[in-house]
Amino acid sequence: MTNTIALVDDDRNILTSVSMALEAEGYEVKTYADGDEAWRGLSTRPVDLAVLDIKMPRMDGMELLQRLRQDSNVPVIFLTSKDDEVDELLGLRMGADDYIKKPFSQRLLIERIRALLRREQLTQDGGEAKSDPNEVMVRGDLVLDSARHACSWVGQMIDLTVTEFLLVKALAQRPGHVKSRDQLMDAAYGEHIYVDDRTIDSHIKRIRKKFKLVDGAFGHIETLYGVGYRYKES
Repeated sequence: MTNTIALVDDDRNILTSVSMALEAEGYEVKTYADGDEAWRGLSTRPVDLAVLDIKMPRMDGMELLQRLRQDSNVPVIFLTSKDDEVDELLGLRMGADDYIKKPFSQRLLIERIRALLRREQLTQDGGEAKSDPNEVMVRGDLVLDSARHACSWVGQMIDLTVTEFLLVKALAQRPGHVKSRDQLMDAAYGEHIYVDDRTIDSHIKRIRKKFKLVDGAFGHIETLYGVGYRYKES
């Protein structure tokens, strides 16, 4: 079955180039130039995933997300400019699944879309799909299942965005070994995509918070100031 993607951005160049890239991957794409137009369209024709710019005329991405979340759990990826860190944090709290900073790699966006659609399909299937044992990583109380995009700590599920999942996986692959911010950027965003140090730090802060909601004593992601981060050996 062909998945339908809503692409909402007031930049016509992005609408044209990204929609062509998504269609080349086999997706059906609905494009909208502002939030109000998207809201009217999505109210009558729901989609499988939405990619939303944050700053748009008539209705911005935040308001559109808020309206969508009133009666829909459609996966949402935000497109943000480099100075929108506050908006990113607010958007994730409001229910966005992930965000990508402009300028972005179309290949990166497509990989994020694939991961979210796969996670959504597994959720709808009740998680009955079999996992590939080679894609399950166990580090003490941490279990990461890449096929299901599932993370658990002490047996309880942790709801991570795609980016957060990739960061935890990168750290947990080699416990005790330090990962620089540049290495974590490559793991989460791919090579040749630059995000500033604060973006990685913000992700790590949110990851720790999510784990501490399950286990207040969680301290396995350690900061080495001026160097990077590491996953503590058990």
